[in-house]
Amino acid sequence: MNYRFLAILISLAFSIPLNSCVSRQEPLTENTMTVRGTVEGLRVGTLFLQKVEDSEIVSIDSLMISGNPDFEFIHQIEQPEIFYLYLQKKDGDTLNDVITFFGEPGMIDIQTQLSTFESSAIITGSENQNLLQDFFSYQRRFQNQNLDLLEDYLNAQKSKNLILADSLQQAIDQLLTRRYLFSINYAIQNADKFMAPYIILTHASEVQTHWLDSISNTLSNEVRESIYGRELMKFIENRKSKEN
Repeated sequence: MNYRFLAILISLAFSIPLNSCVSRQEPLTENTMTVRGTVEGLRVGTLFLQKVEDSEIVSIDSLMISGNPDFEFIHQIEQPEIFYLYLQKKDGDTLNDVITFFGEPGMIDIQTQLSTFESSAIITGSENQNLLQDFFSYQRRFQNQNLDLLEDYLNAQKSKNLILADSLQQAIDQLLTRRYLFSINYAIQNADKFMAPYIILTHASEVQTHWLDSISNTLSNEVRESIYGRELMKFIENRKSKEN
């Protein structure tokens, strides 16, 4: 699966609302994930709990909001994985309407606001989500540095300062290497967490194969047999077959 296209799939996944919330009637078990929270300012709309199945994002539960901004979904999960909370609003605006989170058994709380649904979301209750949020905070720093360097690079090219442009290109390349190394080290340091292979698939899949092998060898057996662990193993095998 190419995880870089998930954002595109999200926009195509707003299908027919579910008529009932069957999952709320299921008994609580050790595999039960309860997602509850509040969307401040929301009075009318529909919330969908979504996940990836067979390379497509599908809605597995839905809840119509009418007056009360609180919500709750109860879902049985086999393993921790990425879920999406999609808000279908009445204003026709499809921007800023999907919250991505790492779901796992237990209670997950999501507090957010209607006007900034995705960007203001505060998610608690998931260890993998906490680690993922920490990882993303560092990635945003890399991204901001890259944007600054790219702007300077374009200005240097515009002014035909080739020496400065070459220097800035080297800085951009070095920053990309640092970004990859950080992702690799972060995954290795958290090799017993389900989010480890996920961040490699989404943020470091372009690194050399021997690095991917090193990462896979550090993963715990449980993580290696997880959804993203298997995806990573499959990705490495496909990469090797093309290189041979």
